[in-house]
Amino acid sequence: MPRLLTGNNNNNNNGYESDNDVEDLIDAGRQRVRRVWDGFIDFAFQGNVLEIAFGLILASMFTAVMTSFVSDIILPPLSVLLPLNKNLDEKFAILKGGPHAKYGYNTVKAAQDDGAVVMAYGFFLNRLINFVGVGFSLYGMASIYQYFSKDPIIKRTVKCKYCRKYISEKASRCVNCTSWQDGRDDRQPREDHLQ
Repeated sequence: MPRLLTGNNNNNNNGYESDNDVEDLIDAGRQRVRRVWDGFIDFAFQGNVLEIAFGLILASMFTAVMTSFVSDIILPPLSVLLPLNKNLDEKFAILKGGPHAKYGYNTVKAAQDDGAVVMAYGFFLNRLINFVGVGFSLYGMASIYQYFSKDPIIKRTVKCKYCRKYISEKASRCVNCTSWQDGRDDRQPREDHLQ
C-alpha cells in the first residue's frame, strides 16, 4: 500500500513516493468501485428482486384501476338508487359545528375549513367498498391462476382435531402438536402386540 510522505520533500511527486504508487492507489480504487457496482448489478437483476418489483408495480396499478372502478362506476349508480342525494364519498355528519354552522355545509371540505368536527362516514364506506372489491378481484385472479396452473396460491386449511390450530387440508400430521390426522393416535393398541 502506498504511503504519503511528510511533505518535507520538495520534489514533484505529489506527496507520494513514486508514480507507480499513485497508479496502484488508483487501480485499488477502481477495483473497489467495480466490486461495489458488480454486487449491485447482481442484486438488482436477480430473479426474485425483479419478480417482487414487477409484482409491486402490477399491484399498485391494479389498485388504482379498482379504486377508479369503485369510485367512478359503482358508487354513482348507488348514490342514485339509494336516497343519498350526493356521491357516497361526500356523505358526512357534523359532530360539532364551526362558527358558521347555522348556514349548513355542502361539502366535507367546507365543514372542515370552517373548523367543524366532521365524521366523514361516506369516505370510509367508499374505502371499505374499494377494499372488498380489490380483495374479491385478487381472489378471482388467484383462483383463475390456480385453475390453469398446478401452483397452489390459495391454500385450504382445516382445524386439527387435537390442538384446534389451522393446518393444511392435505397434511397427514399436525405441524403444531405432531398428531396424526387419520386417527392413528386414537386407536387402541392390539392385545397381541402387548404380550
